[in-house]
Amino acid sequence: MSSLRPSGGARPLLRVVPPPGADATEGDSALFALHDIDVRYGRVPALTHVTLSIHAGERVALIGANGSGKSTLLRVLHGLAPHAAGAFASQVPPQGQAMLFQRPHMLRMSVRNNVALALWLHGVRWRKAQQDAVAALGQVGLAGEAGRNARTLSGGQQQRVALARAWALKPAVLLLDEPTASLDPTAKREVEALIADAAHGRTLVFASHNLGQVKRLASRVIYLEHGRVLADLPVQDFFNGPLPEEARQFVKGELA
Repeated sequence: MSSLRPSGGARPLLRVVPPPGADATEGDSALFALHDIDVRYGRVPALTHVTLSIHAGERVALIGANGSGKSTLLRVLHGLAPHAAGAFASQVPPQGQAMLFQRPHMLRMSVRNNVALALWLHGVRWRKAQQDAVAALGQVGLAGEAGRNARTLSGGQQQRVALARAWALKPAVLLLDEPTASLDPTAKREVEALIADAAHGRTLVFASHNLGQVKRLASRVIYLEHGRVLADLPVQDFFNGPLPEEARQFVKGELA
């Protein structure tokens, strides 16, 4: 375990714990390495002095209140949010990662073609893409809905289609932004189980407000507040050890 001083010196406790055998520094072993990253939307800071690294096989949960920077951090990892300052390095080629959003966008076409199009854009011939799409839909229990208009599906079914779309690409890294936040309890359980299956052999980084889900899926927890990383700990240490006061209040449900 190595401890790093939080950027700006504003708050204590920033601990970065790499997986067994990985270098604790931001070296060549990191899939993603961020050093002193700042992201702004106009004049509004979204991330401030963020320094961390993510290694292959980790299951990293990003938690914090709305506006804490979770979604922005995911977008930085996926190349969707340019940073105003700092350095970002990725060892993952664009086709090696996939991102799921809280509310997935479904094109006005069949469920099968929504998945097949992603494969076709990655160079798979259309007929093969449709075959692979049906196979991926089978993995999420939606093969029987392949011919249905994707926009007529329930929220839980659309999220499963989005997961199938990502799964079909066989990414090494899955980035998930609140993938079960808008779903009913049954759909939450179904999608979470599918995420757990999809995470086998992959690196998983996901944002969530569901602390039970974090405990079940994550090996590491990063707590953000106002765009800063205040805690970065193994999941057991995060929920059972000392925390910065803001993180402690968040876990107890006391932070507004």
